[in-house]
Amino acid sequence: MSFLVKKKKFYITFISLTLAIALQNVIVYLVNITDSVMVGRYSEDALSGVALVNQIQYLLQMSVTGIVEGSLIFCSRAWGEGRIDGVKNMVAISSKVAIAVSMVLFTICFTMPHGVLSVLSNNEDIITQGMMYLRIMVFTYPIFAFTQAMLSMLRSVETVLIGFASSTFALITNLALNYVMIYGKFGCPAMGVKGAAYATLIARVLELTVVCVYVFGIDKKIKLKVKELIPFDKVLFKTYFKTGAPVFFSGVLWGFAQMLQTAILGHTTKEAIAANSIASTVFSVITVVSYASATATAVMIGKTIGERKISRLPLYSKTFQVLFIGIGIVTSALIFFLRGPINSMYNVSPEATKLSNQFMLVLSITVIGTAYQNAVHTGIVRSGGDTAFVFKVDTIFMWCLVLPFSFLSAFVFKWPILVTFIFLKHDQILKCFIAFWKVNFGKWMKKIDN
Repeated sequence: MSFLVKKKKFYITFISLTLAIALQNVIVYLVNITDSVMVGRYSEDALSGVALVNQIQYLLQMSVTGIVEGSLIFCSRAWGEGRIDGVKNMVAISSKVAIAVSMVLFTICFTMPHGVLSVLSNNEDIITQGMMYLRIMVFTYPIFAFTQAMLSMLRSVETVLIGFASSTFALITNLALNYVMIYGKFGCPAMGVKGAAYATLIARVLELTVVCVYVFGIDKKIKLKVKELIPFDKVLFKTYFKTGAPVFFSGVLWGFAQMLQTAILGHTTKEAIAANSIASTVFSVITVVSYASATATAVMIGKTIGERKISRLPLYSKTFQVLFIGIGIVTSALIFFLRGPINSMYNVSPEATKLSNQFMLVLSITVIGTAYQNAVHTGIVRSGGDTAFVFKVDTIFMWCLVLPFSFLSAFVFKWPILVTFIFLKHDQILKCFIAFWKVNFGKWMKKIDN
């Protein structure tokens, strides 16, 4: 096909970056998911309580992702230009911002956990379980934020395997400690959701330790020193804020919107909360390749711009789109065929299992749209410098279509829960048309000062 890149190096770079980032991301998700699965075998209320707290974790994750992806735009271009100081200066800013945001969420959740969780559900048994989990989990927030800032810096210079190694270590630790602390093994008392939270906290601390040892003691590309994280370049921050703010606010609004989606289902039935927890967990794990492909694309686009090889971008963008669709089709098949075996892993009611199966059928369709439009928007358009466009699209679709229609379906018309879930996910298909137009016929590359 004449509109595809012919060089093998392009595909090797894309596939190696995508797989390495995906492996690291799936391990990150699995650290939380092991809590969900293992607590899910403890009790359904415990599973639902953990699911509520995981929505707060998702808000943190999206907020931090917005911060570090905003910096990645600058770092990858600086890497392409051979300016390591530019990478260091930017990560000094992004790490501070990420920690500051995590501390805001920490303070809110630590001081009023019941108020936060009551927004997501009106079931006191579930809220009680969630509070026990949340009071411990909040201490992982700043740790997670700093870890992700460091890993994003490494990704921008095409160093990705350390993220996989550190997260694998955290997962193994979490699994072992979950088994001991949740169920009370080897003389340890059975702590249920508290045990899961303590296990995750310990795992996050060890993960950060591994990353810091690599960044400050082993890495030869950036050679970052702790003292280089202390200065705060106000001029660079203004530039970063101008370009990165839409990325950050897009992440925050998206994470907050996901919480509201959970709140909509959380005020229907207990079975809907459990089913959404299972389906969302599966979706998060299986779609890591889709989201990783967007990050890999952002690194490649940013580096190409930094190298001043602008003429290659039209061909690159068309090739990326074909790859995104292919990833979406494979992901769709995985969700469709694995939904049965995955549901069998959870000890929940038959109604929750039935709803979970239906939710995953919906996701097996919408995930094709997710794989295409998300990667186009965040991988190509955003890395090209047009960060405001992606923010506008996400905001309009989520707040003008998804949430209003879902609310009406659940509480005004009282349609079946499955119909409400479809309204919660239908934007993933609709946004494909916008993404296709923008990347093929619109202007998405902008100059940024760094």
